[in-house]
Formats: sequence, C-alpha cells, structure tokens
Amino acid sequence: MPLPRQVIIGIQFLFVAFGATVLVPLLVGIDPSIALFSAGVGTLIFHLVTKGKVPVFLGSSFAFIAPIIEATKQFGLAGTLSGLIAVGLVYMIVSALVKAWGIGFIERIFPSVVVGPVIMVIGLSLASVGVDMAKTDWTIAVVSLLTAVIIVIYSKGLIKLIPIFIGIVAGYVLSLIMGKVDFTPIQEAEWFALPPFTMPVWSWKAIVYMIPVAVAPLIEHVGDMYAIGAVAEKNFVKKPGLHRTMLGDGIATSFAALIGSVPNTTYSEVTGAISLTKITDPKILRIAAITAIAFSVIGKISGFLKSIPQAVLGGIMLLLFGMIASVGIRTLVESKAKLTSTRNQVIVSLILTIGIGGAVVNIGNFSLAGIGLASLVGVILNLILPDKSRPVKMKD
Repeated sequence: MPLPRQVIIGIQFLFVAFGATVLVPLLVGIDPSIALFSAGVGTLIFHLVTKGKVPVFLGSSFAFIAPIIEATKQFGLAGTLSGLIAVGLVYMIVSALVKAWGIGFIERIFPSVVVGPVIMVIGLSLASVGVDMAKTDWTIAVVSLLTAVIIVIYSKGLIKLIPIFIGIVAGYVLSLIMGKVDFTPIQEAEWFALPPFTMPVWSWKAIVYMIPVAVAPLIEHVGDMYAIGAVAEKNFVKKPGLHRTMLGDGIATSFAALIGSVPNTTYSEVTGAISLTKITDPKILRIAAITAIAFSVIGKISGFLKSIPQAVLGGIMLLLFGMIASVGIRTLVESKAKLTSTRNQVIVSLILTIGIGGAVVNIGNFSLAGIGLASLVGVILNLILPDKSRPVKMKD
C-alpha cells in the first residue's frame, strides 16, 4: 500500500477514536490536547512492548471518569495522578502474574458476576452529572443526543463508529446558530503550543482510592485482545502474549498519569473500523498515533474543543453513560451468569448499592468510596461466599 494512502487511512482511524478520546478530558476538567498527546505516545509504547504485532489504538478510558472527578475533589488533580500511576503499575503486576500462571486466575478473581455490576456502576454513577450538563440547554442537548442515537441505530460503515463525534458536531452547529458558543478559548489559544503537562504529587489516599477501579479495565483489556485477534485472524493472547499487551497498556497508562493525562485503554471503536476496512496492518495505527501527537500541539484545536458548550457534552453523556451501564448488563448476559443464585444476587446487589449509593469507609485518615469500594467488596464477596454451583469434592 502506498505511503500516502496509509497516512489517509491512519488519520481516518484517528477520527474514529477522536470524539471519545477528547471527551474524557473535557468531562474531568483536563486540557484535551494532553489526552491526544498521551494517546499517541501511549499507542506507540504499546506497539513497542508488543513488538509491533497488534493493531490497536489506545485512547482515553471512560472507566475512570467518575473516579477522577471524585478523587480530584478530595486529593486535587496532582494527587489523583499518583493514583492513576498506581493503576498502571497494577496492570504491570497482573501482566507478570499472567505470564507466570496464565489467565485462569483472572477469571477466578474477577468473574462476570463482579465485573458486570462494576461496569454498570461506572456508567450509572455519572448519570446525574450528564443531566446537570444537559439541562443548561435542553434543546441543544436533545439534538446532540438524538443525532448520536440515529447514527448508532441507522447508519452503516465507518459513520456508525463515530456517533460521539457526529453528535458533538451537530450540537456545536446548533449552538453556533443559537449564538451559544464562546469563542474566547479559540481566540486566546496559540497556533502551536505544547500540551499543559502536570506533574503528579504522591498521595497514598489517592493510590488506595484508585487501585480497585482497575478491575473492570483489566477484564475489558482481555476481551479486547480476543476481539482484535478475531478480526485479524491471529491469536494475540498467545503471540505476542496477553502479558505483553497488558504490560503495554499498563506502561501507557502510567506514562499518561506522569504527564497529567487520563488513563488509556484499547479502543473497540478502532477494532470495529479495522473489521470494516479489513486493514489490519499495525503500521496504520502507528500513523494514527503520530497524527494524534501532531494534533496535540496545535493550540487552536484545543481551543476549539474547550469552546464546546456544556449542553452538547451533556446530551452525549446521557447516551454514553447509559451505554456503559448496558455493557455491564451485556457482560452478565453473555457470560450466562447464574442470577437465580442467591450468592450471585448478593454480590451484584451490594456492588450496585455501594457503588451508586455513595458508601464511604473511613479508617483513621484512610477512606475508600464509590467504584473502588464497590469493586473491592465484589472481589472479596466472590472469594469468601460459597459457590454451590461448583462440585464439592468428597472425602473417601
């Protein structure tokens, strides 16, 4: 394939991931240019660790939106970043365990009956935030929302993979017509400028708060590797190995936090684009990564993204966070989790009520709350509650 065509396709893949990648930092109050930079560099790190064999793009992770918002209130952004660095280290540790023991232990500690409701909590815990942003102008929010819904349901091809991007564009255009766009961020932005890096500050409380949140993204990573393997017709879990892909994801996440960005994750939207185009050359994804880095230093792009009205983002969030919750439901359904089991009902119900209800555990100066607490409770209950569906070994 000629290089010019590779570049065009690489940029096309970036735009598939663009809307979601910049939405996360906008929601948590971080400059979107830093997320583009960390996504690009993180993708290149991933490809280096995996020997350039896996065609994936790493973008901003939605799993950490609620934890980052809450942790920033408690520990400040710099303290929160230390917790996100620790999340990357968790990935690295699990990577070493996978290399030593295989993936069976992950399925034992993090079964679908734990992961499913945790993902639901991640989506539902931010429902009120989406509503608050949307009600700043319901007309704009509804147009953004309906556009994204129509794209998801009725469109085909690559267009179907960018509902967030198109929904934001539609909402922004309507905002322009209604005179609701503040152009100040665009006017004040330089044409070329480095992203605003933020150095982390050590915080044990933030680290303990964030580590349990890694449960769902870890499981998501495993699923993504099987998915991209099926599309490319290669077994990436075996070669280069799940331990390498998880290590690459972990290093990329820690790097992002070191410079003041949000955690990365493998993007299923890009996997969908690869499936449609049948282009599985990892080099194309590296071109997308380099393009993301180039975009990150164009200050006017960051200024434009900051000018997006709250109502536009709120409309998209109404769909997005609900869809995240639905992924949790799908996880339970597709795994055929036995929800008629009282044991499993207890695990699911406590994860949901603790995570959504805002429960907090305080021990001295230490506190654990929200998604992290719900995840930890789910893991512990899964390990200690007897599972009668498993055969019991009888003594002779």
